[in-house]
Amino acid sequence: MKTETTSQILEEHAIKNVSHFQGTRADASPQSRLENVRRASLNFREELLSNSKSVKYYKTVDLVRVPYPTKYGLLNASTVITPYMHILNRLFIVRYQSDSGLKTLLFSPSDIYNNVETPFFKRLSTMAGPFSSYLNSFLAPVISTVEDALKAVGIKPEEIDFISYDHLHTQDIRKWLGSKSKPGYFPNAKLLVMRQEWESAHALLPPQQDWYCPNGLDGVPMEKVILLDSDVILGDGVALVTSQGHTEGNHSLVVHTDEGLLVSSENGVSPDCYSPTHSAIPGVKDYAEKTGMEVILNGNTLEAGLDQYISMVKEKTIAGPSKRNPDFYNVVPSSELTPYWGFPGLEPTFTFGPLEFGSVR
Repeated sequence: MKTETTSQILEEHAIKNVSHFQGTRADASPQSRLENVRRASLNFREELLSNSKSVKYYKTVDLVRVPYPTKYGLLNASTVITPYMHILNRLFIVRYQSDSGLKTLLFSPSDIYNNVETPFFKRLSTMAGPFSSYLNSFLAPVISTVEDALKAVGIKPEEIDFISYDHLHTQDIRKWLGSKSKPGYFPNAKLLVMRQEWESAHALLPPQQDWYCPNGLDGVPMEKVILLDSDVILGDGVALVTSQGHTEGNHSLVVHTDEGLLVSSENGVSPDCYSPTHSAIPGVKDYAEKTGMEVILNGNTLEAGLDQYISMVKEKTIAGPSKRNPDFYNVVPSSELTPYWGFPGLEPTFTFGPLEFGSVR
């Protein structure tokens, strides 16, 4: 049996490699790497806006809110004494035209019930002993599921072509793609993932293990996995760009919409993190002005802090300013800081809320 090469697989699915960022991080000087990436990001942004149409459909769906340590989400910047923040995990539904026809991508489709096996969240969910179920309803209220979200917009499981995540923290993907003899919920879907993220998730070191769901990738057929080695264009108005740092194989979703380019990942947990000098979160603006930090990292693992910093600059440069509030960028975090009465003092200065552009059919 002949094995297809990576280039053949990409060609089969009309996925095209992007050359804009090749070599931009090769310089020994961190400052040079940053400016190289910034220039390439501007060029990429201009090309995507001028040469691609808006996607057919784009929608964000709120899935679940979960507690997250403030010391990670607003690394070194916040002076709020509340130890936890609430982050809202979102699903992104994207329909777009490609050279091989209409495609549907689900970005960040979290299996919210199996993902709780992630060690960090499992410890948190059992900390109250017999009262854990009450604590969980307070700490992690479920808003929707992937299945219900798709039913609500009229998309069938067999219509999903691709699923993807900016990284594989907390993810159990077996339900969606199947494992061994058990079929997946999305019979035709393939996972788009950076090769480095896939390899890393199968060979974790202790600093990483707390954040990856045990066995979440076990038995997933490799024919259901497309390994990416660079930034790619998926089709008209949709790209996945490398944004390593939060994890070694992190990537970000870029979508051309009616409001310009929207960029999503979990490198930062709020639009505040990409415009810290405009943030009203206690401590963040002062920290940014004193240190010169132009972004605030989401730092639970810190696999590569300098790379993550450069990646966040890449994200906000591609996104450009928001039409809704020009002080902030068109970066829509896949897990975003949201206000919650149980964690007082932490409220984002700006948030996008639910987004929907175009039509499903």
